[in-house]
Amino acid sequence: MKPIKYAQIGTGHGHAGKIADYQASPEFEVVGIAEPDEKLKLLAMDSGNFKDVKWLSVEEILDNKEIEIVGVETNVGELLDTAEKCVNAGFHIHLDKPAGTSLPQFKRLLETAASKHLIVQMGYMYRYNPAVKMLKKFIEKGWLGEIFEIHAVMSKVVAEDARKELAQFEGGMMLELGCHLIDLVVGILGAPEKVTPFLQHASTQYDDGLNDNTLAVFEYPNAFASVKSAGLEVEGFKRRHFVVCGTRGTFHIEPLDAPNVRFALDEPHPPYQKGYQDIKIGNYKRYKEDVEELARWIRHQADPPFTYEHDYLVQKTVLQASGMPLD
Repeated sequence: MKPIKYAQIGTGHGHAGKIADYQASPEFEVVGIAEPDEKLKLLAMDSGNFKDVKWLSVEEILDNKEIEIVGVETNVGELLDTAEKCVNAGFHIHLDKPAGTSLPQFKRLLETAASKHLIVQMGYMYRYNPAVKMLKKFIEKGWLGEIFEIHAVMSKVVAEDARKELAQFEGGMMLELGCHLIDLVVGILGAPEKVTPFLQHASTQYDDGLNDNTLAVFEYPNAFASVKSAGLEVEGFKRRHFVVCGTRGTFHIEPLDAPNVRFALDEPHPPYQKGYQDIKIGNYKRYKEDVEELARWIRHQADPPFTYEHDYLVQKTVLQASGMPLD
């Protein structure tokens, strides 16, 4: 089969460098990239992250009917406007996280995509994490029993320039990083009955207004979940974790980005034993499976497991956890 033609709009998102994964995939042909902001374009060209990519205008991408999918990798504030242009022009999209800040606009985008039978793949980077896939297998088989608790942390040290960019959003670090964990929580427990955000500017070094120490509590009929995200934690990557507790077992992933797993079971499930045991997974190619899955969806070889409804509920919950309006 011929490679799927892919283009990208934007370099301002922290995950914009994933264009290299499309370049490396035999399933895709990268047609080019557009960055309407000249300052960002120059920075991108100097960074070396966009080697051997043809630079195009946004109009050249939107007018190219050979392109099938566009990756939307702008700054968060521009994600939805750019995504709507792409969907209205008839393209499938890979939309990076979070899905902007306007829930009504995101709903409109999803409705348009659904009416045109277009794919909207969200850029939540833990969906294909091998430890998360293992966790979901345990849950599906009932090995953890009834889940009553999820506890998750995702933090790092955010540099001064990035802090200024994030400070424009009330949700701060919850919107920036916590959204990845909320995607997993909603995927396991569904939409919460109640969300209580705790947003704090904890830094005494910076007077930028960024809510850099954030917590959200999610209430379910028979469970609680908590998500914590800060922009101040030294070596935060190494302590990122996701813990699920059930009546028959506990599953602990730490760290998340190069995952290792520690889990306890109340009885053996071969090849796993009763009690605590450890499995080391380590580094994996983060976006490789996302890219491969996307190709299968476009070619109608598989149906996306993440529905429009799921992505809407995730975004609604992210905004609730970020203390941001839903209207």
